[in-house]
Amino acid sequence: MRTLLSLASYLLAGYGLLCLLLYLMQRQLIYFPVPAALPPEQSLVLQQGGVQVLVSQQPRASDKALLYFGGNAEDVSVSLAEFAAAFSEHAIYLMHYRGYGGSEGRPSEPALISDALALFDQVSQQHSDITVIGRSLGSGVAVQLAAQRSVQQLVLITPFDSLTKLARQQFTVVPVRWLLKDRYESAHYASSINTPTLLLVAEQDEIIGRARSEALYQAFAPGSARMQFYPGGHNSYLPASQIAAWL
Repeated sequence: MRTLLSLASYLLAGYGLLCLLLYLMQRQLIYFPVPAALPPEQSLVLQQGGVQVLVSQQPRASDKALLYFGGNAEDVSVSLAEFAAAFSEHAIYLMHYRGYGGSEGRPSEPALISDALALFDQVSQQHSDITVIGRSLGSGVAVQLAAQRSVQQLVLITPFDSLTKLARQQFTVVPVRWLLKDRYESAHYASSINTPTLLLVAEQDEIIGRARSEALYQAFAPGSARMQFYPGGHNSYLPASQIAAWL
């Protein structure tokens, strides 16, 4: 009996240590900052509470603009030329999250949402027709932006309904709902979005299962969103020209 109690205490201590490590390291498991392969020559700089956030841009004298928010390990600088070519009537703005591509600070959900809103507010001073695109983690940023600002159209690539639910699928024995700081509850915000929305879902997405994307789709008001499937996995290449063709 004493042996069983000792074993139980060791297992409980080990479980507690696991939970503590996951709590302390959670943002290192969500965000993977990468440097910019192509440092922007004329970057837009956002001053956010003493932190400089860089935005790769292709300025254009047009009413139309496109804001892009990338994945959790994406260098958005390499996509500038492609987006500029595919959306030739739009000024292009690709935000480097805090800690990414020369931007200062550390990434977190409140910080990224605040930066996205600040970028939109600055861009909207020159452009009245703004399309917002978010990929993977960036879909969570894009949804919250569209819920708080008036955007022309919203595109979500490999999106999910809730980071909490995604994490619970990966860490089934851990009380994720009590530990997670950054939750990106996109489904909660989707119901308040009236913007025409396109969800682009990879048919073989091995990271964000189809159920999570479909749950987000169902959260939008009827008729406001449509879903388009494309071949490939979560990190499969999806040309900007193809995205433009679906709009």
